[in-house]
Amino acid sequence: MSSIQVLDRSVSLLDAISQYDDPVSLKILSADSGLHPSTAFRILAALMENEFVEKDTGGNYTLGNKLVRLASKVHRGSADPREQALDIMEDLCDAIGETVNLTVREGDEVVYIERVIAKRMMRVEQVIGSRAPLHVTAVGKLMLAELGEHFIHAYASRTCLTAYTKHTVSTEPDLLNITKQVHQQGFAYDDEEAEEGVGCIGVLVYDGSQDVVAGLSISAPIERRKEEWVALVKDAGKKISERLGG
Repeated sequence: MSSIQVLDRSVSLLDAISQYDDPVSLKILSADSGLHPSTAFRILAALMENEFVEKDTGGNYTLGNKLVRLASKVHRGSADPREQALDIMEDLCDAIGETVNLTVREGDEVVYIERVIAKRMMRVEQVIGSRAPLHVTAVGKLMLAELGEHFIHAYASRTCLTAYTKHTVSTEPDLLNITKQVHQQGFAYDDEEAEEGVGCIGVLVYDGSQDVVAGLSISAPIERRKEEWVALVKDAGKKISERLGG
């Protein structure tokens, strides 16, 4: 049997397995792929050795974890967070009537890469390409929480936790406490920490490897921000993550 023929038959078996939600028997896979049971068995054994296929205690086959990992890499390499997020951001903006932002981390800062602006006279606008230190933004605090205490200590030493307003978290113990809190609750506030009078709600966006790829936030005058928006922002972040394989 040529190597090309083996590859073709392996693909036919993987395709056959993928048609079923539950683990599937050798008999069914043999019939679906058109392969003799002994041939299918040998190829499935090789696929199992390479983690492309797994067998349960009942002797039935399912797709393996390596395929899941490879699929997540395809999502991360081909999907642009801005393209996947824009219509969800527009829906969120329509629902709350405030500006919605998409950010990514570059070093010790978040960078604004996309926004949807609210259609009202008094609104908060973040310029695409503008930057802000991690500790003064809702999304940035969540990113610090993901990076861990060692990174936070080094970050605090590098930046001296410069205060942008009287509300900015500007000591390392306070930053450690707030990052633990936001990590547990899955969202964060910016309570006039970057700019007086501006309040934000932020969540993280994940890819198929559960790596943080972006942050989603809403920005509003602090007196207009509503606690019930938290659920809407979290739901929008989840939808974007799902599109990215997360």
